Amino acid sequence: MLRIVNRVLLAAAGCTLFCLGLAVLVGTLDLPSRWGFTPPSWWTWRTPESVLLSAADRVRHRDAGWWWPVVIGVLALLVLLALCWLLAQLRRQRLSEVLVDSGDGVGALLRGRALEEVVAAEAEALPGVDRARVALVGRRDQPRAEVGLSLAPQARPDEAVRRLRAEAVEHARVSSGLSALPAEARLRAAKHGPERVS
Repeated sequence: MLRIVNRVLLAAAGCTLFCLGLAVLVGTLDLPSRWGFTPPSWWTWRTPESVLLSAADRVRHRDAGWWWPVVIGVLALLVLLALCWLLAQLRRQRLSEVLVDSGDGVGALLRGRALEEVVAAEAEALPGVDRARVALVGRRDQPRAEVGLSLAPQARPDEAVRRLRAEAVEHARVSSGLSALPAEARLRAAKHGPERVS
């Protein structure tokens, strides 16, 4: 989801900046008079001396008490959204590949998604585990696994975590040739509908 939001926001920001740059360039180079075309009436930059806001535009809403609080509120909201977006970028990203020691001194690359799916499938096969989600983070030569387990009502959390570490995570570590594969498990109870007793 974050990848889609990033692409949409970056595309929108890129198009906006590109259009603003073209508008400034047209006014700065005085292209309307050089090329003989008339810009629309709402066009702000007509000549190199044009400004974004004229003196009349700057004082138009001076008497309106709502104007400056709205402007400051909108700008503060934009800054807050930009900070949220930045913090989302700084979160740990999933590994796309893991570096595996193949024994010949060169190494091999293992797809991170494949290793995640194997660990998740083995974790879901454990008794009491309804669903498992796995994400590999860290560096590709020292990955860490973040595992989210959704436990059934009859599950024993201590047993699920012990078997997750001893079986699913350990099998992934051994099969990928890693010296260590630290894992962090987050447990939550699976939601289930009400049962009818007759």
